[in-house]
Amino acid sequence: MKFLKYLIPFATVVALMGCGGHRSSEANNGKGSIVTDTLGMIHPNYAKGFNVSYQDDLVLLDINDPENKEAEQFHFALTDKDFSGKVPDGYTRLNIPIESAICMTSLQLSNFLKLDIPEKVVGITSTRHLHNEKMNEQLKEGKTHKIGIEGNFDNEVIMAINPDVIFISPFKRGGYDAIRNVDIPMIPHLGYKELTPLGQAEWIKVIGLLTGKSADANREFAGIEKRYNDLKAMVDTVSYRPTVFSGEMRGGNWYAVGGKSFLAQLFRDAGGDYFLEDNNESGGVTLDYETVYTNAAHADYWRIVNSFDGDYNYNVLKEQDNRYTDFDAWKNHGVIYCNMKEVPFYEKMPVEPEVVLSDFILVFHPDILSGYEPSYYHLLEK
Repeated sequence: MKFLKYLIPFATVVALMGCGGHRSSEANNGKGSIVTDTLGMIHPNYAKGFNVSYQDDLVLLDINDPENKEAEQFHFALTDKDFSGKVPDGYTRLNIPIESAICMTSLQLSNFLKLDIPEKVVGITSTRHLHNEKMNEQLKEGKTHKIGIEGNFDNEVIMAINPDVIFISPFKRGGYDAIRNVDIPMIPHLGYKELTPLGQAEWIKVIGLLTGKSADANREFAGIEKRYNDLKAMVDTVSYRPTVFSGEMRGGNWYAVGGKSFLAQLFRDAGGDYFLEDNNESGGVTLDYETVYTNAAHADYWRIVNSFDGDYNYNVLKEQDNRYTDFDAWKNHGVIYCNMKEVPFYEKMPVEPEVVLSDFILVFHPDILSGYEPSYYHLLEK
């Protein structure tokens, strides 16, 4: 089946057969061979927001909100450009492999960078905190373009770029209605809605599927998965689990993440407990100071991510809000800090959950990862 050459290098077949792969029960329609799991096809194990099924000469990609099965769903029939058959009702045809794409978020971009195909990204919304050298070179050379910001996209630039696809986050306030008339396929990337770090990272498989890099995506994710689970196992039986809280006061409100978020799961997997453990929110939550203080006054650690210009330290925190000094995590120098100006946080973190996990384990249980040098987060010392 000619179409499958974009999905399955022969080496992958051999490697996976040697690992005890098994045949799938996918039926054909008499026009080609049966697709088998031994060929290294895309199958999500952690992500809840996408599913892939295989038919002769086409692949069906179904995308749904991982948190809400009642929300709008999206269906794509992925085909070879020479495909002349009929796609199932309710599916939008999309020829693969795609050669060019617009990324609306850093999470989407991270998948392309992990697969080492930045040249396929021809448009992005923001260059703030963009560290990747190849992407910055492409921007300077005019190979990648800024297309405006959410809610104020530049349709003329988008049409001039004319990418094969635009990746969107449809359940955010993104102003996507304004670009629907450009007649370019828009594909939801819902990694940000996943509730686990591995579920979020597994969306690299969707990008691999669409770009003809399925084998690479499977290999990259297999490495992420193994390293993550090996690290998680190292702290499964720890007797001491420190408590950690997150966020800062901004404009009179404290912005944190819910107890069901992937970040809260990261804390748990690192051998810690999140201060909003009983909260059922999976996204950002807005709290008042009193609520945070009641729940986190005696927490061991405080996680902060920002883009502070200068030397971020405990005195800076005190100057920002003197009430911060009431927290034990401030008194005992337990602030876990990441400065996005200094590290490529958003463009790499989504596909490196095992690295973030290592950073947290080093803080929570330093004896377990003695000698490890953190990559994103570190304890503020002064």
